[in-house]
Amino acid sequence: MKYNLLGNTGLKVSELCLGTMTFGGRGYWTAIGTLEQQPVDDLVKTAVDAGINFIDTANIYSEGLSEEMTGKAIRNLGISRDDLVLATKVRGRMNAGPNGSGLTRKHILHEVEASLKRLNTDYIDLYQIHGFDALTPLEETIETLDILVKSGKVRYIGCSNLMAWQLMKALGYSTHNRIAKFVSLQAYYTVAGRDLEREMVPLLLDQQVGLMVWSPLAGGFLSGKYTRSTQGEDGSRRINFDFPPVDKEKAYDIIDVLQPMATDKGVSVAQLSLAWLLHQPVVTSVIVGAKRVDQLQDNIKAVDVTFTAEELATINEISKLMPEYPGWMLARMGEDRKK
Repeated sequence: MKYNLLGNTGLKVSELCLGTMTFGGRGYWTAIGTLEQQPVDDLVKTAVDAGINFIDTANIYSEGLSEEMTGKAIRNLGISRDDLVLATKVRGRMNAGPNGSGLTRKHILHEVEASLKRLNTDYIDLYQIHGFDALTPLEETIETLDILVKSGKVRYIGCSNLMAWQLMKALGYSTHNRIAKFVSLQAYYTVAGRDLEREMVPLLLDQQVGLMVWSPLAGGFLSGKYTRSTQGEDGSRRINFDFPPVDKEKAYDIIDVLQPMATDKGVSVAQLSLAWLLHQPVVTSVIVGAKRVDQLQDNIKAVDVTFTAEELATINEISKLMPEYPGWMLARMGEDRKK
């Protein structure tokens, strides 16, 4: 297992991060996973034994149950809290009241206390906003997060699912006011969905913001269960929860390339898909979730997969984005300034 710096910090996180969306299964989240405590303990142990020190959860996962089970697993296994980098998120609706969601000072200050209690910890290493809140001034949100950092309840702050302009506006405000700034972005990125490369990847590289990848297997589409002939007919997750959106025809073209490559290397299509992400310079950590230990073990093996330059070029070519404006114009006009 390799360890990367999280953005422009000295904090080292494992290149794979354990995702906890399958923990619990309450309400809406039953479509993702309904794991009870013992299987959760087994997954956490498998991850930590493999060198993973990074765990990501959120207050809304199974209506708080995921956080509770994550905290309990750490205690059950006797893992030192300081050996882990624990991340959670805030924004989603946690009660039916008019202030039960969002990124207001009221909601954030209430929810951080609730997350600390569920996780049974004194501090959160990475506290992330789970998306954009159009009703709350960005300044209010960032100032509140800065209060949490100064209080010691939160070590670093991050964001998730933002537009590039929103992230840049936030970074600019933090820099101008010399307060805590987002050190990481958690976003959807996969060989079957490279949209992040249009605006966000250049921003992350320029501003030295870390990238945590969610749903790296495109909601299971790159798990190896889906081909043009089977299309996941085994009742896998995509049958019950067809998310995130995927251009399926293009994804099948990519799978057609990955399958023979996986056979030649003696690995799985899932491992190749994860390994491709690990070979992208912008990626800090790839979040992997599982319902079974063997699934997690298969994903962890992706850290050992290597590519030749020709193999990477083949995958990049079949999965590349179609040029869009202003990208193609910037590329054309920038020819004379290339090093």
